[in-house]
Amino acid sequence: MVGLAALGEKHHRLSSATLDHLVRDARHRTLDLVQDLADRDLELPKLDIVNPIRWELGHVAHFFEVFFLDLLGKHERLLPGADEMYDSFKVAHEDRWSLPLPDRDGTLAYMNRVLELVLERLGEAEPGPAATYLALLGTLHEDMHGEALTYTRQTLGYPRPVFEASPVPAGGPCPGEVEIPGGNYRLGASPEAPFVFDNEKWSHHVELAPYRIARAPVTNEEFAAFVDEGGFLERRFWSYEGWVWRSATDLRCPRYWVRSESGWLERDFDRYAPLAPFKPVVHVSWFEAEAYCNWAGRRLPSEAEWELAASSMEKHPFPWGVEPPTPERANLDSHHLGTVDVGAFPASDSAFGCRQMIGNVWEWTASAFYPFPGFVVDFPYREYSAPWFGYHKVLRGGAWATRSRLISNTYRNFFLPHRGDVLAGFRTCARRAQ
Repeated sequence: MVGLAALGEKHHRLSSATLDHLVRDARHRTLDLVQDLADRDLELPKLDIVNPIRWELGHVAHFFEVFFLDLLGKHERLLPGADEMYDSFKVAHEDRWSLPLPDRDGTLAYMNRVLELVLERLGEAEPGPAATYLALLGTLHEDMHGEALTYTRQTLGYPRPVFEASPVPAGGPCPGEVEIPGGNYRLGASPEAPFVFDNEKWSHHVELAPYRIARAPVTNEEFAAFVDEGGFLERRFWSYEGWVWRSATDLRCPRYWVRSESGWLERDFDRYAPLAPFKPVVHVSWFEAEAYCNWAGRRLPSEAEWELAASSMEKHPFPWGVEPPTPERANLDSHHLGTVDVGAFPASDSAFGCRQMIGNVWEWTASAFYPFPGFVVDFPYREYSAPWFGYHKVLRGGAWATRSRLISNTYRNFFLPHRGDVLAGFRTCARRAQ
């Protein structure tokens, strides 16, 4: 398969024990996300923004079969028909509800058997670069589906995941904006990075004019002013595509907001609570972010502007420098089971003074999802990025349910512009002088 030969000596190696821990940890999180759900809760209505939960569970195991066990040696399928059920590019989304999927016990048994074989293969010898890369690919892929299961629970109004939550840090607002001098910046990941996805390859020069960007994402309080002034019903704030979408959905406020006699309420999984003024607005689409910017006389940053504000000219992997994320620096790993105020985590500030550019909420950018110059399909998971170029918008930074091992300043997420079910918010830039 294309890509395996490219995983040569330049790629990092991790010990068998480290990879064993990462693979197990991802699987534990996946199972924890569904362990409290009754069998009836696994039978979902057919929606274009969720997958059947039993399909999603089988899919993450099948991914390890295909992209780890198969690529590292001859492997017989553990479940007859697995490719026809779980290959996301062979099975159309709308067909996943009619597949002859194993029941809950059968699905868990399949997952456990795949996990046993993966760990057995990792324990045979210290993994080389290819085995390291493929184990990380499977782990991070499962992490992405864990986040998807999290916002699926929100979509369906299920209770919060049964995790132990940490105390919420002090917060409040984080007003103001910072001046970014611009200049010649290298956008994207470098070959020295421990692990990169295909769409991050490779860093290349972009020239950026000076700009001003908000220190923090737009808050609920700020977005509520747009809603209260009728922004959802004012055609002039919306692009043509955005207005067509808003009209078709008849959306008049963010999808999980409800107006009460005492003010706005927001649904958090299965409960409603008063809108927290200084938390970032979340579960808003790119179209809604664009409309807010037009109302506020602002704009969304390009992904290059976002990355520069997060990493500085020195090209740090994280806003605060080179050290990986910790619970003191970023709201990740579901530690708080939700967003926190935009003023929290002062230790997360970038060199320019932007806060929470990693964690809390994904941030929409103005940029369409396109390949970087010189992009080639040399990645084992060939369908990860290429089918989506041109149709999606880029998000950066990660959210509260994103795993800390997945995210960095160069990581590119991408969704269609109408998707507001994901854990997405945004920050704004000053408009350029005409």
